[in-house]
Amino acid sequence: MEEHIAPSVMLIHIIGAVALMLWSLKLVRLGVTRGFGANLKKALSASTKNRILAFITGAGVTALLQSSTATTLLIASFAGQAMISTTAALALVLGADVGTTIVAQLLTFDLRWLYPVLLTGGVVLFSFDKVHKAKNIGRIMIGLGLILLSLAWIRESAQPLQHSEALPVVLKAIGGDELMALLIAIVLTWMAHSSLAIVLLLMSLTTSGVLPVDMGIVMVLGANLGGTIAPLLSTLRDSPAAVRIPVGNMVMRAVGVLSLLPFISHVGPLLEYISGDNDARQLVNFHMAFNIALALVFLPLVGVVAALCRKIFPDKVDAADPSVPRYLNEKEIDTPAIALASTARETLRMAEYVQEMLEDTLKAFRTNDEAIVNRIRSKDDIIDKLYHALKLHMARLTQEYMDKEDAERYVQILTFATNLEHSGDIIDKNLMPLALKKIRNQGSFSTQGFREIENIHNLVMDSVKLAQNVFITSDVELARKMIAEKEIIRQAEVTASVAHIERLRERVPETIATSSLHLDIIRDYRRINSYLCTVAYPILEQADQLRSSRLKPREQKPAE
Repeated sequence: MEEHIAPSVMLIHIIGAVALMLWSLKLVRLGVTRGFGANLKKALSASTKNRILAFITGAGVTALLQSSTATTLLIASFAGQAMISTTAALALVLGADVGTTIVAQLLTFDLRWLYPVLLTGGVVLFSFDKVHKAKNIGRIMIGLGLILLSLAWIRESAQPLQHSEALPVVLKAIGGDELMALLIAIVLTWMAHSSLAIVLLLMSLTTSGVLPVDMGIVMVLGANLGGTIAPLLSTLRDSPAAVRIPVGNMVMRAVGVLSLLPFISHVGPLLEYISGDNDARQLVNFHMAFNIALALVFLPLVGVVAALCRKIFPDKVDAADPSVPRYLNEKEIDTPAIALASTARETLRMAEYVQEMLEDTLKAFRTNDEAIVNRIRSKDDIIDKLYHALKLHMARLTQEYMDKEDAERYVQILTFATNLEHSGDIIDKNLMPLALKKIRNQGSFSTQGFREIENIHNLVMDSVKLAQNVFITSDVELARKMIAEKEIIRQAEVTASVAHIERLRERVPETIATSSLHLDIIRDYRRINSYLCTVAYPILEQADQLRSSRLKPREQKPAE
């Protein structure tokens, strides 16, 4: 006699299996982004040269991430930061949608023997706490093993539904209404935040004989459309450039679904002819065919879709608050390599404001214009707010999931941002009071004295520009040049101070009136340069360590 399973227990098992599958997909995505996030970023950025390459890259990245939602959000983030164009981003998204179908195809095979192997191997690799890559490969293997386990669990749990008396009545009611089946799949996919998870669920239900294939096909269309909702809602508060990507994806998929829906009754026989009696294979083949067809139609038209999206979401004409971070994105916290790239871009914004403050500083000393002083001080307020936001953002980035290179970059970014903030404070709290004192006393520098200040100012301005290049490129030769120029500025300070003392001896009136200002200004310029030069030291230290490690084997000769 067959054991009777209560419907409530059966439902709990299915819900538990779906929850495990969703969590497993996230685990795989986490392992890929944390372990190989920098490589993914480089691949996505480099693939924007043409649409075909972008499409292939999008498919490959999504096959690794196992989530077109995650890839779409990643691409939208890049588009929002002006790293890729809307046209290239939409080509990447079309590839991402095909990428999920590749994963679905692989998971239709009977791989029950594989999940214990993946789980065992994953746990072993995950135990290597000090090996970053091995730990994340272990995380990926555990996630894949749990996905296979959850699929087997869903099939086993849904098996008794074949003999249910109530279920055929419900399915028959829905089966007569394709729109209802479509809407149910859209809502389920939005709630799950994963079209892949819903397609796999539908595949399991058809394999168990619970879900008719014709209804499953309609619901696959719903899953494809519902998968566009989560990325759209996640980017609504982002810049228009970021919002355009999920909107474009939704437009393309909506056109595809609405165009195919009237002819859906002709799809079933064709799928049965291609895939045979394997119901799960029919669904997954339809899922892949739909996405490939969509790509073939829209890949030549992504420029038109991009133009439509720009019309719907035009760039903001009004200038945004400059003190609000432009590149920091909370969605990137789980991907350190990508988050660090964004924080580096925000740090460069701080450097640009320091550069502007320094440019205006010389104008303030030359023209005695108090309005310029106020403008400089307002920029320091912007730097302070950006630095505060950047610190809080970086505090949320855990170094536990960073490899050695990312951890070093983390420290470099935070140190450079801190020193930029200190440089802004020197301009605001030291140089600007000196400028105001000169303005209120109606003082003026001697011709030679101002020429000395201007010379040191120009040297420090060159150092600011060089510091930004060193920060971005980590170029050893540029770092050496920066340290060499630090010595030039020190010598210029000494020379200017000696010349100033000589003019005091000659009792030059302007020199006597502005003596304390002159020496303090030169000293503060040198202090700013010292803060900026700190960006070069870690690069030179790493270069020295690398050179020492290469020389050491040669020095250690065997004893004769």
